[in-house]
Parts: sequence; structure tokens; C-alpha cells
Amino acid sequence: MKRIVSTLAWKKTYLEIIDQTQLPLREKYLRLKTIDDVWGAIRFLKIRGAPAIGLAAAYGLLLAAKQFRGKPEEFIQYLSEKTLYLRECRPTARNLFYGLERVLKTAENSGDVLTAISRMERECARLVKEDLICSHRIGTHGLALIKNGMRILTHCNAGALATAGGGTALALFYAAKSAGREILVYVDETRPVLQGARLTCWELMKAEISHILICDNMAGYLMAQKKVDAVVVGADRICRNGDTANKIGTYPLAVLARYHRIPFYIAAPISTIDFSLENGGQIPIEERAAREIIQCGNSAIAPKSTRVYNPSFDVTPGTLITSFITEKGVLSLSEFKTFVCAHKTRR
Repeated sequence: MKRIVSTLAWKKTYLEIIDQTQLPLREKYLRLKTIDDVWGAIRFLKIRGAPAIGLAAAYGLLLAAKQFRGKPEEFIQYLSEKTLYLRECRPTARNLFYGLERVLKTAENSGDVLTAISRMERECARLVKEDLICSHRIGTHGLALIKNGMRILTHCNAGALATAGGGTALALFYAAKSAGREILVYVDETRPVLQGARLTCWELMKAEISHILICDNMAGYLMAQKKVDAVVVGADRICRNGDTANKIGTYPLAVLARYHRIPFYIAAPISTIDFSLENGGQIPIEERAAREIIQCGNSAIAPKSTRVYNPSFDVTPGTLITSFITEKGVLSLSEFKTFVCAHKTRR
């Protein structure tokens, strides 16, 4: 699968990322040299998407390790504190915690500081490689669901920019393109930060995949007109019962899809599953600043004193999800629950 963009790249002393807040107007790359740089980039959406922020956080911990100047016996405690710091920047996406856990565990199982840092660096590279493999496999497995001529609705950005470069939901579209299948993608603009309009359209244009941008509130009308054959979105955290947190606006799409008898698919790697949570009511939902809603860019679209409620994610019940498209295959809800039980037992 051809990579549309290199979302992030490790340069030995810094992490280079594409600044997603500048897209689609400018392709600007940033050098993140400290853990604070990484924290800010994640918090302020310069890098976003559950798999991508998990990778960025892992490299943020590595940067902190490389800048450690304390006593050797203080190293693991230092890393534990830095891990807690990074965990706070965005609370909903499971992959952020997964990446940090992997790298911290690697350090804990090492001997001296230099050995730990070397192993952490290799673990970060391994995470990136695994993410690219997952994207490819998600696309390959999901391709079985994509027929020539299909019209597919997607929400937010679950593409190359949300991963190491392969995508989750959009991985299906890239696989379809490689297989020579013609599809039409309807892209929700995704208020309030417009990740669909700014990022997904940008990616699909680069990939030369036919797409149409719509406002979020147009999806139901499209479905009523029988113009949507399937809905495919990504995920930020999936519970054991299949309840799934994704960008705000996903839940009503699932409800609409069920009413109109349209399949609704979640595309995500296994690392997005939170095996500690039974249901979606336990997922912490991030709330973001009011300015994201009362401003569009630098322009005010509501009075400054307007009261705002701005949850960044909503939760779709597993019962509304037709299938989960993962690197392990396409799983129905019952198959997903069986997989989770087996995996949890092995853990």
C-alpha cells in the first residue's frame, strides 16, 4: 500500500511530524525535541488520531529518557512520572496509553540507563512498524467488504494522518484503489475542528480517490435518498462489549445507519481495545476549549460570552456496529466479544 504521507519520523535527536493544524493550506513539518514539545503537539492537535498520538507519546517518553541527568536508580521513577505527564494530554484514545505502556515496560525490563534507552528506541521503531502492518492488514481484510461502485460515508480523519501512514478506515479505500475498484467517499466535514474537510479530503485528493464533502447534518438525508451503501469510521477506544468511542458525531451516524439498514463498520487495530473497560460508560470523554466552537479559524461565529459544551468524542453502542475491521480480520460483535474473552484470558 502506497503511503500518502509520512505522519511522523524519528530523526535520532528529535521527532518530526507534519503539523496537521496547517493542513490543507500548508504542508509544514515540526521538530519536537522535548517531551514538552510532544505534549503540546498532541494536546493542540498538531498530531492527532489514536494510533498516531500513541506513537508520538512513545517517542516523547524516549526523548525524556535521552534527556535524563539523574542518578541511575532514579531513572524508572523519572520515566513513570513522565508517563503520567503524557497520559494527561488527551484522555480518551486508548493507543496513547498503549504506546506509553509498551515503552515504559521495555525500560523497566532493562538493566542500566543506556541499555534501557537503546531498547526504548528499538521499541518505538517496532511500534511504528507494527502500526504500518496493522494498517495494511486492516485494508486487506476490509477490502472484502468493498464492492466496485460503492458509496461510502466516513467521519473525521482515520487515514494516513491518524496513523504512522497507512490509515484505519481510509486503509480500506486505499486498498480499493490499489485493487482497481471505483468507489465514492462521502466525507463529513466533522465540526468543530473540521478534520474531515481539512484532512480527509486532502488525503483522498492526494490518493486520487473520488470524494464529496458534506456538512455533518446532511448524512441522514443522503441515507434517505439511498446514496450511502456503507459507513466506515475509525475508533479511539473500544470496550470489551464493543462500545466504541470515536470523534463526536459518530454515534448519530450509527443510529441513522441502523434505521436505514446500512452497514456500519469500525476499522481499528487491536491496540485500540481497552481490555480493562466493560462498557462505554466507563470511557473518559475529553472536553475541549469553547473557542473551537465559537470560532472558525480566527473568525468568531458566536458571541464570546456564549456558553459552550464541547465533548470531543461520543460513544457508539456495540449493538449498533455491524463489524469490527481489525488486523486479525473482520469480526461481528459476537466474534469480537469471543476474541476479547480469549485475549483477556491469555493476558
